[in-house]
Amino acid sequence: MRPARLVLPALLLTACAARPADLLPSDRAIPEVIDHYVDAKLRAAGVVAALQADDYTLVRRLMLDLVGRIPTPAESKAYVESTDPQKREKLVDRLMASPAFVRHQANQFEAMLAGPNGRGNSGGLREYLLKAVAENRPWDQVFRELVVANESDAKTKGASEFVKTRVADLDRLTTDVSALFFGVNVSCAQCHDHPLVSDWKQDHFYGMKAFFARTFDNGGFLAEREYGPVKFKPTHGPERQAKMMFLTGTMIDAPGMKDPSKDEEKKDREKFELAKKEKKAPAPPAFSARAKLAEVALQPKESEFFARSIVNRLWHRFLGYGLVMPLDQMHSENRPSHPDLLAWLARDMADHKYDLRRQIRGIVLSRTYSRSSKWTSAAPPSPALFAVGRLKPLTPMQLATSLKIATVDPKTFEAAKPDEVEKRIEGLENSARGFSSLFAQPTDDFQIGVNEALLFSNSDKVAREFLADGNDKLLGRVKTVPDHEKAVDLIVRSVLCRPPTADEQKTLQEYLARRSDRPAEAYRQVIWALISGAEFRFNY
Repeated sequence: MRPARLVLPALLLTACAARPADLLPSDRAIPEVIDHYVDAKLRAAGVVAALQADDYTLVRRLMLDLVGRIPTPAESKAYVESTDPQKREKLVDRLMASPAFVRHQANQFEAMLAGPNGRGNSGGLREYLLKAVAENRPWDQVFRELVVANESDAKTKGASEFVKTRVADLDRLTTDVSALFFGVNVSCAQCHDHPLVSDWKQDHFYGMKAFFARTFDNGGFLAEREYGPVKFKPTHGPERQAKMMFLTGTMIDAPGMKDPSKDEEKKDREKFELAKKEKKAPAPPAFSARAKLAEVALQPKESEFFARSIVNRLWHRFLGYGLVMPLDQMHSENRPSHPDLLAWLARDMADHKYDLRRQIRGIVLSRTYSRSSKWTSAAPPSPALFAVGRLKPLTPMQLATSLKIATVDPKTFEAAKPDEVEKRIEGLENSARGFSSLFAQPTDDFQIGVNEALLFSNSDKVAREFLADGNDKLLGRVKTVPDHEKAVDLIVRSVLCRPPTADEQKTLQEYLARRSDRPAEAYRQVIWALISGAEFRFNY
C-alpha cells in the first residue's frame, strides 16, 4: 500500500519556501532565535518595542502561564529581591519541575482539545493528559494515542475519549482533527471547493473523512470496520467516491474502499455484536485507517502541517497571539507573520522529537515573551509584531485558583516548607475547580460576559468563597494589622502581586478612614474591588 502523491497544495509549497539553509543554524538557543526574528521584523517596520516587564509583572506572568496561578506575596518578594543573575531561568525550571506545571498544562491541552464549543472532553481524557504531561510524552506520540485510540492499552487509558465523544458526527471529527493537529479548517470544503482558499478542495475534506469513516461506537467501545467507502456530491457532476487522502495530497491505496458484500457485512455484524454482548472492545481491523492517518501525517515529508500547528498553538498560548491567525487557517493566502521563525521552531520541534517542555521553556525565556504590556505611544502596534506584551484573559481554572490564593491569609504559605506549600496550593486548586465552572473559557475576542459581571456584583457565592471573615482568610488577617498603610500594602500585594502605588495608598487609606466605624466591611469592599477589577482578571 504505497502512498501515491498529488501536486502539493500551495500551502505546503509556501510553508517550505524557507529552506533549512536559509534559516538560522539549528544549534542556536530557542530564545535567541525568537528574539532574532522578532527584532528583525520590528526594525524593518520601524517600531521600537516596549521595555521589558518589571520583576513583579514577570513573576506573575510566568506563574500564571506555567503553573496556572498568581504567586503568593512571599514568592513575589523572593523573586524581586533576588540578585541572582540566573533567577529567571531557575524560577522557570523550578516551576516546570513541579506537579502544578503538569496539572496546569493538562488543563490547557484539555481546553484546546475540547475546541471552541467545549466538545469532546471527559474525565478520562484529563487523566490521560495528566499522565502524558507528567511523562513529557512527545506530541507526536500523544497525537497517535489520541487518534488511534487503542482502548485495550492500559498506558493510554482515557485517550480514546477524544475520538469517542465525536464519533457520532464524523464530519465534526474530521474537521476537529484537521484543525487541532494540522492547523487546517477544511469544513468550508465539505459542500464545495473552498470559496476563498484555492488550497482546499472537496477532495481534501472527504479524503480526510475517509480515515474516520470506518469508526463507530459499539456498545460504548470504539470499533473500526474493515471497509468504509465515502461518497460525496460535488458542486457539478455526478456523485463521486472519495480516495483516502491526507491534506498534502498524499493518497493511500487502502483496502475496503468499496461497498462490502452481504457476506462481509454479516461477518462484521456478528463480530461486533459478540463484542458488544461480551462488553469488550472489538478486535482491531487488519488495516486501521486511523492508524494509517497517524503514520502518514508524521512522515518527514508530510509533517510540516503537524509541526507548525503545535508550534503555532504554543506560541499563541504564551504570547497571546499566533504566528498564524486564526490558528486553524494555515494556508497560502494567510501567511505567517514571521515565516522563518515558524519554520525554525517547527524544524526544532521535529528535530527534538516533539519535546513540548523544551519549546515552552525556550519561549518563556525570550525577551519577546517578557516585554511589558504597557504601550505609551498613541496608537498600539499590530499584535503580529509582538512589540508589546499582550493582555491574556485568565482561564476558568487560573481565575478560580488565583482568587483562592489572593484571598487566603498569606501566613498560610510564609512559614511552610516548599513541599507543604505545594500541597496547600493543590488543596486550594482542588477546592477552586467547582467555582471555575462559573467562568467562560476565553477566546481571542474575549469580553467579560454579563453572567460573570453579575456573579461578582450580586452573588453571595463570591462573598462566601473569597470575602469571608475567618482566621485563615485575608480579611481576617488584615483586621489585625495596626495601621491603614500596612493594611493596604498587605491587600494589594496579596491580590495584585505588587506593592501599591502612592496614589493607591492615598485613595484606599482615605476610603478606610471614612469607614472607620465599620473596618471589617471597609476592608471587605477593598478586597472585592481588587479581585473584581481588570488588573486581576488578566495575565499582563
